[in-house]
Amino acid sequence: MADPTPAPPRGALLAAVARIDAATPKERDRAVDALRALAILGVVLGHWLVTALVADGTGLHAASPLQDMPWLAPVSWAFQTLAVFFLVGGHVATRGYASARARGETYGRWLTARLSRLFRPVLAVLTLWTVTAALLLLTGADYPTVHTLVKLALSPMWFLLVFAALTAATPLLTRLHPLWPLVVVLHVDLLRFGLGAPSWLGWVNLAAGWLVPYTLGAAWTRGELDRRRAGWLLLTGGTAATAALVAWAGYPASMVGVPGASVSNLNPPTLAAVTFGLAQCGLALLLRERLRRAMRRPVAWAAVALVNLSAMTIFLWHQTALMATTATGLVAGRLPGLHTLPDGLDWVAARLVWLPVFALVLAGCWATFRSCEQRGRGRRRTRVVHTHRPQRRATGAGARHV
Repeated sequence: MADPTPAPPRGALLAAVARIDAATPKERDRAVDALRALAILGVVLGHWLVTALVADGTGLHAASPLQDMPWLAPVSWAFQTLAVFFLVGGHVATRGYASARARGETYGRWLTARLSRLFRPVLAVLTLWTVTAALLLLTGADYPTVHTLVKLALSPMWFLLVFAALTAATPLLTRLHPLWPLVVVLHVDLLRFGLGAPSWLGWVNLAAGWLVPYTLGAAWTRGELDRRRAGWLLLTGGTAATAALVAWAGYPASMVGVPGASVSNLNPPTLAAVTFGLAQCGLALLLRERLRRAMRRPVAWAAVALVNLSAMTIFLWHQTALMATTATGLVAGRLPGLHTLPDGLDWVAARLVWLPVFALVLAGCWATFRSCEQRGRGRRRTRVVHTHRPQRRATGAGARHV
């Protein structure tokens, strides 16, 4: 007779982990999912570490510890991981498009499916912040504070727009060599910083800069990056070029924007940001085998799979989690690491203590809004993965992606 006693929480969790592992096709390249999860989590932690909302008596204004502590620039090196996300995005999109063509699926249907997954969670964020901004203004909040909050909450949207544009252009990019957009970035920076061209010209790099890792992802699909030599070349070449640009060409050491700085490496991307991204992509390629081995562990794989299933929800709501914590904390007064000026190590230590709180609030956002991302998947909703295989040469068959 079966034991009626319910399984303990630990036993139920391990059983769920085992189910996720068993449901994963053996041929799936789990390193791709691991890289995507690391890229998303890197951006989230980076924002939480370098974004401060300072209470000044009349409202909140944005600040950054990198402004008063520029020696913290290496934090941005570790957590500005967008290049890896575009690398994986280019790889997944080009394989997915090849698979769709092999199945006889039209470009329009393929693109609609991809963009709907990308933008489905956006509506909830826009709705909540439209209502929140209106209520704050109606209840007397000062406009600069509301502007700061809305800008931080919606700042991740620029990334989605660029990523969507590159996704739409995937059929044209499958054979584009990464050197071409890199040359564009080089010439734009030369015109801006060397020949006095207008600053608006830099926004050409918003497309060209992120095209570099995206087309590297397409090269990965074609099998051109399978050898470790390619990874080492990107890592060493990108690192050397970035170091030279920072040391001798006057580029900022921080790979994210710093309030008050005359030049931002990220808005729009500079040559230094792109060469730094090349180094990151090289490191990502070199880590593929280690990640594949690590993902054989069911617990590690389950965590990565769950992050991938809610990647856009996590990305879109992480700034809201930070701001919700900050606003709620004002009830108790100006709290260190939350409302104080980020100008010393005491702030850094306090901010590290707040990270688990941000994560807990983000988990609440995830529980509330994850259905917006997963709605419409139908039977595929319960599937943790869809096949993408680590092949030496690209083929059209058997490559399905979320």
